[in-house]
Amino acid sequence: MEILYRATEYLWQGGWVMVPLIACSLVMWTLIGERLYFFHGLTRRDIRIRDAIAMLEEKRATGEGQGLRQRLVANFSKEMTGQPGLDKRILYSCALKQRPVLNRHLAAIAVLASVAPLLGLLGTVIGMVDTFDVLSVFGTGNVKGLASGISVALITTQSGLLVAIPGLLLSGYLYRRAAQLEMRLEEITSVLMRHV
Repeated sequence: MEILYRATEYLWQGGWVMVPLIACSLVMWTLIGERLYFFHGLTRRDIRIRDAIAMLEEKRATGEGQGLRQRLVANFSKEMTGQPGLDKRILYSCALKQRPVLNRHLAAIAVLASVAPLLGLLGTVIGMVDTFDVLSVFGTGNVKGLASGISVALITTQSGLLVAIPGLLLSGYLYRRAAQLEMRLEEITSVLMRHV
């Protein structure tokens, strides 16, 4: 409990800038967790290509919301008409509907990770302004006042970087995972086009 109290006290030394910085961090990590869980589910519980072809030929879909291939086959099975030309367009449309789902929240994660160091920089500027205000009134005689302004500057900078660095790294990782899943989606779509 004492560690939590010290951490809270340390963070509040950063001033009001810490409130949006903490909010930014919480939202960013919530979105990152959601995307990691979602991508894990799309790959771990996915079916093989030959199973997707068998499901399509037998016109059976074993539920929606499992893996990426299974989602595509399930959505397509609901809408297929039996006319090859029309079914190919429907399959392509079903594949297109999956793309926005793969890229959901990725831009927001990148923006939040980029905003964090800017909030830290804002806190740095506020802390330095406070320091110069103390200097202008008291000169170098008020060490406690100088330390307070410098503390605000350093804590906000540190916190902004601690939020931004892992956020940017994970943002890049999530973009790569989404691109891999898009390639998997294109692969299964082209294979199924031949069997429609």
